[in-house]
Amino acid sequence: MMINLEAEAATREENNAALIAALDQTGLSEVESSWELDVINDTEHGRWVATLGADAIAELTYRFVGGRVVLLKTWVEPAYRGKRVATELVARVLDAIRESGKKITIICPFVGEFIDRNPEYADLIDKVRPGSGAHPKHEPAEVGHDEELTAFQRDLA
Repeated sequence: MMINLEAEAATREENNAALIAALDQTGLSEVESSWELDVINDTEHGRWVATLGADAIAELTYRFVGGRVVLLKTWVEPAYRGKRVATELVARVLDAIRESGKKITIICPFVGEFIDRNPEYADLIDKVRPGSGAHPKHEPAEVGHDEELTAFQRDLA
């Protein structure tokens, strides 16, 4: 089976755009959806899963790298998009991360937009490695290129 990377990237971009547009449609201070969601940390698969009853309707994938949580991708079942499911999922995940005392690196653009609109979570962002999904105002601390590359390689080991 061949994987079409361009099609997969396009689908991911469409999903991100839809989630960010949904974030724009409602009041920014409202983080809870109208659904009774359970959020489960599936550590075996590196994802937090939002469930509605027995159905998984959203997930936020992550990896632990160098003592911090790298937030990779948010996905919501199409029927539940635009209904604040992703917003509630991200808020609950960030609350759990805060309780753990860890910092985050953001790859997922939805998480970056969410934090930009809810600055009470900005302190969770790792200042040295904020990630490509962090809002531009969260610039990394001054670190030499060689030092940053060495730190990244050490994190992957």
